[in-house]
Amino acid sequence: MHRRDFIKVVAGSAVTWPFAARAQQGERIRRVGVLMAVTADDAEAQARIAAFVRGLQQLGWSIGKNIQVDYRLAGIDADTLRKYAAELVALAPDVILSQSSPAIAPLLQATRSVPIVFTLVADPVGAGYVESLAHPGGNATGFTVFEYSIAAKWLELLKEIDPRVTRVAVLRELAVAAGPAQFSAAQTVAPALGMELRPVDTRDAGEIERTITAFAQGSNGGLLVTGSSSSTLHRNLIIALAARYRLPAVYFERLFVAAGGV
Repeated sequence: MHRRDFIKVVAGSAVTWPFAARAQQGERIRRVGVLMAVTADDAEAQARIAAFVRGLQQLGWSIGKNIQVDYRLAGIDADTLRKYAAELVALAPDVILSQSSPAIAPLLQATRSVPIVFTLVADPVGAGYVESLAHPGGNATGFTVFEYSIAAKWLELLKEIDPRVTRVAVLRELAVAAGPAQFSAAQTVAPALGMELRPVDTRDAGEIERTITAFAQGSNGGLLVTGSSSSTLHRNLIIALAARYRLPAVYFERLFVAAGGV
């Protein structure tokens, strides 16, 4: 199905389903699955869920009356994400909402028929989730948050913030396609800026702390935090380390600044 046709079907259904439910007594309740690579106690995750529920209500959906939403919040553990993806598919939902690359990958392994709408994915084409931006194909479509080339701009911004920075710890998630790609994009401009980059994998909190602590022993250091679910999950630790070692930092999303990152 072409992307425009898919969106028309989803949008049209969003408008007509509530009215059909009222018009036809006994029509089944529509079911939506939600898989997120966040923890249940994450304030940002709760805010996004609340926004999702408000959006449903604005379109005429009432949870428990004409729609049921099944949530699975799995953090970034790959085994848990695969387990929850299989659970959601087994519930036979009408559509699944997927947040981030770690969440959509196991869903596409679990089903090629249930429609999936994804958010917060850096490069759905490069990762193989869709065939192209214009024509996604398959059963998935959604929203991409940025192009890889923006990582080069983030590095340029760090140099503008503090021209003394010559060494940069680049926090990225190695396990997803976006991690190495964003690092490569930053690496293309690093020589011209007089910067040496050090990759830091973000999936393990202990490794983040050990690597940043060792990195901070040198001079003229800075941090570049690229987009990933694991960076978001460990944001409080990353922000605390940047403050502790007085490292100028550039983050990929405003929620880091809202949490105290400067």
